[in-house]
Amino acid sequence: MRERLPVLISVPHGGTLVPVRIRDRVCLDDRALSYYSDPATQDLYDMRGIAAAFLQSDVSRVIIDLNRPPYHLPPKYPDGVVKTKTSLGHPVWKEDRMPDLACIHKLLLGDYFPYHAKADRFLLSGKVSVALDCHAMVPFGLPGQPDAGKKRPLFCLSNNGDDEGHARPGTLPTCPADWIQSLRDAIRDHFAGEGSIWINHPFHGGFIMNAHYWHAGIPWIQIEMNRSLYEEDGSSPETGSLTDAGKVKELNRVFRGIIHEWTRVIGVR
Repeated sequence: MRERLPVLISVPHGGTLVPVRIRDRVCLDDRALSYYSDPATQDLYDMRGIAAAFLQSDVSRVIIDLNRPPYHLPPKYPDGVVKTKTSLGHPVWKEDRMPDLACIHKLLLGDYFPYHAKADRFLLSGKVSVALDCHAMVPFGLPGQPDAGKKRPLFCLSNNGDDEGHARPGTLPTCPADWIQSLRDAIRDHFAGEGSIWINHPFHGGFIMNAHYWHAGIPWIQIEMNRSLYEEDGSSPETGSLTDAGKVKELNRVFRGIIHEWTRVIGVR
């Protein structure tokens, strides 16, 4: 039996589930929930049976966002752990049905903290040498974001550093610069001429990789794949995410090959 790669794959935003007990509070339908997820990422990044650990959430990110601090609560943080509005400004909750603190506490206990606890167990198991937090991004920056209206790269790789993965003043990178540069180069080998791979732009990385790097000391990289690689034009909150299953399957095959090669290069087998 082939030895598994010492990698943890985290896919926190691929789910579309709304817990039954709060479904009547939510004003988004299933199509909107699919669009506001990271569509198809549970299949794009599926390395079960290959990676040492695989972690995903089935709950929609607009209900519980695992990549936000647990204390970023509404109304102070509308894009926090429990959202009040979607990325396009649509309300998540029906009028006067926003969860109160007791309801939010139950959501955190049921879905948020178990995900992070499981990540900790994997990281401290001795089987994981590097972790990847895996996401998808829309092709252009959204209103209110620093890159609003600007075309995004095919991939953004983040380690909380600068555009080469080195430390920025007052920050702690979540992996060595040569590791993230090697991953960039491995991706370029498969996507030459199709677009660019940027480091720490437009994203420096989120709560998951930063929090768990500080806690366990295991290196992390956040990966954002551009949805244009597999999502059809016309995807919207009204139509849902129109994904091409064939492209998703092929991208998963390529991703597996990239991670095999990358772990060999950085010497964590």
